[in-house]
Amino acid sequence: MSDKNTEIRKGLYGVVVDETAVSKVVPETNSLTYRGYPVQELARYCSFEEVAYLLWNGELPSQEELIRFSAREKALRHLDRHLIDLITSMPKSCHPMDVLRTAISFIGSQDPEAYTRDSEHIRRTALELMAKIPTIIALDIRRRRGEGYIEPSRKKGFAENFLWMVFGEEEGSPANSRADIEAFDKSLTLYAEHSFNASTFAARVITSTMSDTYSAIVGAIGALKGPLHGGANEAVMHNFLEVDDPAKAEEWAKNKLANKELVMGFGHRVYKKGDSRVPTMEAAFKELAEQHDQTKWVEMYDIMAKTMYENTSIQIRPNLDFPAGPAYYILGFDIEFFTPIFVMARITGWTAHIVEQNENNSLIRPLSAYNGEEQRPVPPKSF
Repeated sequence: MSDKNTEIRKGLYGVVVDETAVSKVVPETNSLTYRGYPVQELARYCSFEEVAYLLWNGELPSQEELIRFSAREKALRHLDRHLIDLITSMPKSCHPMDVLRTAISFIGSQDPEAYTRDSEHIRRTALELMAKIPTIIALDIRRRRGEGYIEPSRKKGFAENFLWMVFGEEEGSPANSRADIEAFDKSLTLYAEHSFNASTFAARVITSTMSDTYSAIVGAIGALKGPLHGGANEAVMHNFLEVDDPAKAEEWAKNKLANKELVMGFGHRVYKKGDSRVPTMEAAFKELAEQHDQTKWVEMYDIMAKTMYENTSIQIRPNLDFPAGPAYYILGFDIEFFTPIFVMARITGWTAHIVEQNENNSLIRPLSAYNGEEQRPVPPKSF
């Protein structure tokens, strides 16, 4: 039996395993910060490209630095024919995260540059993945819809280019308005980084073994796929569609609570006073709903949030996934692609942590408390 004096922290709850300078939730202001900057301010004043630069370099870029950074990213968006053939050969029945995971592994196998733990090398790999992941996802979306591949633009910004590759419409069209682009860009900033969450920790564990960046990212994608992590934004929208009527929202939420069922999109292990990213995403979601004449989702959102808050002892509040799910649905994305889109953003945070882990590495190898049979002899054979 296990040592009764051993303290076990299930899920590593409350365990501090290392230091990081990438992000922090500041308790005094209840703000998630990237390199010290509140994420709500970054979403308001900066593009996602600027945030990616910040996460990798520690400071926001100057105008000249941003121009050079964006030009490099745009030049890397193209997929070669072998990767396109691989993606289009995969079964449409598999989850898009399976396609993305496989594509990243393929890109790694094709990299002519031998892996090193040099920070600049990792940042180059990170930029290429940031550039190619949206193209991979857009291709997968369109081929499942029976639509042709749209080449990435060398002129459009990051968020606008993705909407272009998915919907094939220029800015100003119903599926690609400036408001849509800005709302999507904000969501990417909000999803970009969140300290030692499950997928980031998975990437750091793999990195700590001195494995390569691609392996760490494939592992992180596997962790993010789970419904208790990145897959929660998909589950949120499925719940909205299950309710489908604002008049049924309160009863639905109360039934979930009465049956002690987990309601995706609510609660967070880190935040005690509510997820600091929610107000920004909520405002973007509500503006999208108004512009796209889909306000019933807002009515349901408000009722469900109020019911969950008022009928739980800890006054549980929404997390980022709760407004992001319906926002992505309104933008026109298929639900099964919500989590791959999460990867588009989080690739920046993951790779920032991979750089940090390599710069001061120690193999991550926790202990366990054994609770099985005590040592015993192997019985003699009776035959």
